[in-house]
Amino acid sequence: MSILFEPVRLGELQLANRIVMAPMTRSRAEGVGVPGSDMVEYYRQRASAGLIVAEGTAPSASGLGYCRTPAIYSAEQIAAWRQVTRAVHERGGRIVLQLMHVGRAASGLNKPAGAATVAPSAIRARTQLFTDAQGLVDTDVPQALSLEGIAEVVGDYRQAALNAREAGFDGVELHCTSGYLPMQFMAAGSNQRTDGYGGSAQNRVRFAQEVIEAMAAAIGAGRVGLRLCPGNPYNDIDDSEPAVTTAALCAAVAPLGLAYLHIMRSPLAELDAFALARTHSGQALILNDGFDGASAQAALEAGEGAAVSFARHFIANPDLVERLKHGQPLASFDRKTLYTPGAKGYSDYPTWQGEPV
Repeated sequence: MSILFEPVRLGELQLANRIVMAPMTRSRAEGVGVPGSDMVEYYRQRASAGLIVAEGTAPSASGLGYCRTPAIYSAEQIAAWRQVTRAVHERGGRIVLQLMHVGRAASGLNKPAGAATVAPSAIRARTQLFTDAQGLVDTDVPQALSLEGIAEVVGDYRQAALNAREAGFDGVELHCTSGYLPMQFMAAGSNQRTDGYGGSAQNRVRFAQEVIEAMAAAIGAGRVGLRLCPGNPYNDIDDSEPAVTTAALCAAVAPLGLAYLHIMRSPLAELDAFALARTHSGQALILNDGFDGASAQAALEAGEGAAVSFARHFIANPDLVERLKHGQPLASFDRKTLYTPGAKGYSDYPTWQGEPV
């Protein structure tokens, strides 16, 4: 049997196989960050993955910034997520929630009234994002977080981890890439602070370190994961020393004994993110980006990581585990329906046998 289908333990998380569903924003939440029935069905269908990392979810109202993305700070949101986790667990799956505060990568048009857009420094991201109200718009000019504001956001993450456990999640993952708030602190281009959160690499990773420590203290380090992609320029991130900042954060959180480090390939040809993670992190590695079944198996057999995550392949292949196991061809997804409301192009993809999941 392929190593892909062998069980593995990541901290407190026991996985039936080493195939992980990576988090993907799909913009299907309803109301203000509330998962609906389409999301319940979507995750239920993919429960054969060894682990599902559910899509980036805001720990607070200020953490929202995109259209129809979920959150987990209200009782209504927690109750709705509980329907998702119950559906996954009833099929024998494991699921953790990725916590994503978008920081300055936001528009107030996608936030509840009164929710601020915040960042390490008051520097707007030079990019645009989609809003249902006005189409593509520039991102907000953010408010620079005060020291008290930083402590409040760290507290929001801590409470979100507790809320995730209340909602039935097996753990949480910190989204620390793609130009969102933790990465905004890590990159000198978006962090021009002169206090203990800016300047040196050790200072710039302090925010992410404090968030991880707070979540680990709340629910146990063995139920907390971290996602990194060194050198990712998405959302106008300018980090002149991504290997240095990544190594500094990995070293800072290594003593905690996290469940895993979810490491993505770097877009920089000269930077081997997997090797960097193995050198500086003592955590089990989930490898991500560009894998198919054969390359995933080869990476695991070579000892490069403990598991491999798949994103786009899980979109049109709810039974991806079974397809890989039986050598079946993989279906292609419809790009036009990636972020549109409703079940079409979301929870209506068939299995390779042409039957409902």
